[in-house]
Amino acid sequence: MMPVLLAALITLAASVLLPFVVKPWLVKMGVVDVPSARSSHGKTTIRGMGVAVSLATAVGYAAAVVLGAVTVDRSVFLTVLAIIAASAAVGWIEDLRGLSIRGRAAAQLGIGTAGSAGLIHLTGQSFWWLPLAALAIAAYVNIANFMDGVNGISSFHGILAGAAYAVAGLLAEQPWLTAGGAVLAMAFLGFLPWNLSRGSVFLGDVGSYLLGASVAALAVGGFLGGVYVEYLLAPILVYVADTGYTLLRRIKAGERWYSSHREHVYQRLTDVGFSHVQSAGTVSACTIAVTVLSFIAATAALPVVVLCVAGSLAILGLYLASPDLIRRFRRRQKVTRVPVS
Repeated sequence: MMPVLLAALITLAASVLLPFVVKPWLVKMGVVDVPSARSSHGKTTIRGMGVAVSLATAVGYAAAVVLGAVTVDRSVFLTVLAIIAASAAVGWIEDLRGLSIRGRAAAQLGIGTAGSAGLIHLTGQSFWWLPLAALAIAAYVNIANFMDGVNGISSFHGILAGAAYAVAGLLAEQPWLTAGGAVLAMAFLGFLPWNLSRGSVFLGDVGSYLLGASVAALAVGGFLGGVYVEYLLAPILVYVADTGYTLLRRIKAGERWYSSHREHVYQRLTDVGFSHVQSAGTVSACTIAVTVLSFIAATAALPVVVLCVAGSLAILGLYLASPDLIRRFRRRQKVTRVPVS
């Protein structure tokens, strides 16, 4: 356990310090984010700070290997790192010069396919899983990118998902998953103060792609390695529910589902008065609650499983309905308020 803790601390130190080096470099290169139709910010902001998180992640993975934190399945661990690195590279190209939708999709599916094939081979699973695994990785990279719209939300997600997978690795006796989860959590913990206190730097696509690939690759590798699916799905349920619900709403409304927008639930919460931190905190609180229930359900008796599933569905339902519920509550307050004469 000590090597994992040391690797985690090294990752945290790198993530805290690297932005001081990366930020001036990004300013010099002119890598900035101009507000668009799907933005929740209103001023030009430095993007691409995900480069610092990417480098910290690479340092963490290297430290985990050198320190002996991964005693078995080292090839699985390094394959996960390859998926993360390739996805971050695509995100960096997107930040620098942009990619067409087709080009981006092809790259993401290619990375998902190659990485999943490697994981399937190393874990000895059937290649029938390949299409689903490849699609899961490509899809979640995009989901993480879609959900990166308010300050702090991606850092919170990386911290919570990483912590959940670190615990899952311990419970399932998968050291590589514990190490990968710890590195993920510490890499985004180090970036959190930059995103929250300054609000002047963004992860950019390189950072959101890194986050999505980290979560997805750890989940896919864990699933193929026999880890309980409840452990692996728990941290991503709120993100998946938000993205899926928003997509269905836009299709039902006859809108172009693939065009830029800011209609995600977490973004609509800012429209009803939530700050960025409050919106990100709401997503995080729901993620924590669902994760706890899912971990309990993984090894519980059937009646407890039913209660946990019902509780998780209730939490997700309330989250998805929260902007409308808040809006109706405030409208009712205005109607029932008695004017002072």
